[in-house]
Amino acid sequence: MQIPQQYKFIVQLGKALHTYGVPSYKSQLYLTEIAEKKGIKGSFMDTPTWINYVFYEEDEHTYNHIECVPPGELNLGALSEVVEITNNVISNELPITEAKEKIKELDKTNFGYSRIIELLSFMISAGSFCIILNTNWLSVLVATMLGAIVYGITALSKHSGYIRSTLESLVAFLATIITGLLSMVLPDINISMTILASIIVFIPGLSLTTALEEITSRSLVSGTAKLFDALVSLFKQFFGVVLGLALLPLFIELKPHEVIDNIPAWVDFLAIPLLSLSLMPVFKVRLKDIPLGVVTGFICFYTTMLLDFTGILVSIFIGTIVAVSISKLFAHLTKAPRLVYLIPGIIMLVPGSKAFIGLSTLFLNTQVSNSAMGEQVIYIFMGIIGGLIFSGTFMDKRLGENAISQNTIFKR
Repeated sequence: MQIPQQYKFIVQLGKALHTYGVPSYKSQLYLTEIAEKKGIKGSFMDTPTWINYVFYEEDEHTYNHIECVPPGELNLGALSEVVEITNNVISNELPITEAKEKIKELDKTNFGYSRIIELLSFMISAGSFCIILNTNWLSVLVATMLGAIVYGITALSKHSGYIRSTLESLVAFLATIITGLLSMVLPDINISMTILASIIVFIPGLSLTTALEEITSRSLVSGTAKLFDALVSLFKQFFGVVLGLALLPLFIELKPHEVIDNIPAWVDFLAIPLLSLSLMPVFKVRLKDIPLGVVTGFICFYTTMLLDFTGILVSIFIGTIVAVSISKLFAHLTKAPRLVYLIPGIIMLVPGSKAFIGLSTLFLNTQVSNSAMGEQVIYIFMGIIGGLIFSGTFMDKRLGENAISQNTIFKR
């Protein structure tokens, strides 16, 4: 049976969107839009581990494509290229045959950065995040050093299946052990915050938010699967920390004490852009998109700080609306996908670090109050999801057309 080239292209495009980390409901919207533009009737389902596409024809023949695929990883550089190809096909600026070749070329393109840049990215992200956590200069230096060690283990995981399978627990465990041992000679280290800062790249705050975003958009299968995947990732890191804290007392005596913050407040104004900038290589953002991505993260973070007096729910809610608005503006100006700018903004608001702080300080029996930590995490989630809803992120553009054509106000 000869399968039409248009069907093959949609399957190829859907797999590329999945591979490069586009949320499932957005992938399905992209595919539906391009199918409608090309006069194709089809139904598309994208889940974290498999895809199922069905194409309908007038003679009641159908074409099915079902494929098991591994979960995608966020690659904003490749994502930008795929979305640009998609938009060019939709606008008839690019023939499908050429678009297929361009997508094939993406598999051979390296969107990553050099090892030196990636190493600096891990180190700077750990150090700058430690500054934001209101610790001290000693903790910042230790976290920066641990960031280099974490990167080394991450690089080794690409060549070892065992390290890759234990990566999140392993880096958390080693960061805890090293920080605990250093506290014997450097008692002023803020143990819990230093551990958190050193593995901030692995904290699944963005994954948790994306999962809830998909559930909110009624992509229930994909959203639920991603939610549990993010929670398991978080538990892996908790296990590494708890295991380290359980073994340390066998060799040393941990003495929690109040750590004095000796970092001037104005340093935060440098730490926020540095944190945002250092995360760009992690997401493989293209060089030309980095400046506006950093600006988005900076504006979103300080919007929530300026509105701190309104409470955590309102400030995060408004911060999310600002992130969506800025990402739409920058996407319009640069013709890049909105996700390229939205993700750096949202990641400055995500609650993964707060959840980790709460459990870490609980296990360490420090004096930090955890009574409202769970409530704050929930409020942050609510603020982000509410901001995404009210900013029109989940709006179905076809709903209005269907309502007018069928003289109905709302239809599911």
